[in-house]
Amino acid sequence: MVAVSTAEAERRIYSAPALEKGLDILEILCRSESPLSQKEIAKKLGRSVGEIYRMVNCLVDRNYVSQVDESSYTITTKMFELSHINPPTHRLLFEAMPVMERLAKELDQSCHLTVYSQGKQLVLAKVDAPSGMGFSVRTGSELDVLISASGRVLLAFQSAETTGLWIEESVQRRPEQSDPQIGAILNTIRKIGYESIPSVQVRGLYAVSFPILDTQGRALAALTVPYAERIDQHQRKSIPEVTAALGSAARVVSEKVGGSVRRTLSV
Repeated sequence: MVAVSTAEAERRIYSAPALEKGLDILEILCRSESPLSQKEIAKKLGRSVGEIYRMVNCLVDRNYVSQVDESSYTITTKMFELSHINPPTHRLLFEAMPVMERLAKELDQSCHLTVYSQGKQLVLAKVDAPSGMGFSVRTGSELDVLISASGRVLLAFQSAETTGLWIEESVQRRPEQSDPQIGAILNTIRKIGYESIPSVQVRGLYAVSFPILDTQGRALAALTVPYAERIDQHQRKSIPEVTAALGSAARVVSEKVGGSVRRTLSV
């Protein structure tokens, strides 16, 4: 007989199969770029159509899922709307967006705001370069953690326990990105207050990222400029100038959300 841990036993006792089934359906639809039929949903979940039929209808009734034709379903915007009712996220976005818009205009570069979520980053908001030319990411995108400037900033400014847990989660999601030097890298980021590195994913792109800090000096989010060089503009802001402007913007947002302000070393 296989021994079952106390935690596992408690999880089984207090599990909610119907709720888990509903959440599985929502996650499948969120990840799909096109509507799915009940048969397709059931196949992806390893269940029968009969097992999910009532749950899908319930989600439609509650407006989490929309039926787009006779047989296909897609996610609605309800969860996105609910997430913005959450006070911390709403406050962060409310205070950050005007600062980000000014920053993008000053630098003629895009900028984006990310938060950590289970081994990845989520893009909460972004502002494109006013000129219309440059590199930007889509709101709602999932980004890697261990190899990106913003991800490393989010890791660096946490408690030791949280940093360790997030590294483990990130490695589980992307084992090939495990780095034995990550501890030293994060120590350097803590010392200087930000991260500035060439992108390892997009040739010619340079990323600069600063933390948005809470009252304990921990990163609520990362504010990042993906610096794209324009060969037709000789008066383009330099990377040190971008770093200075971005650092100032991050401090303003940290102050506005009631967090601490960290002065960086000379850039």
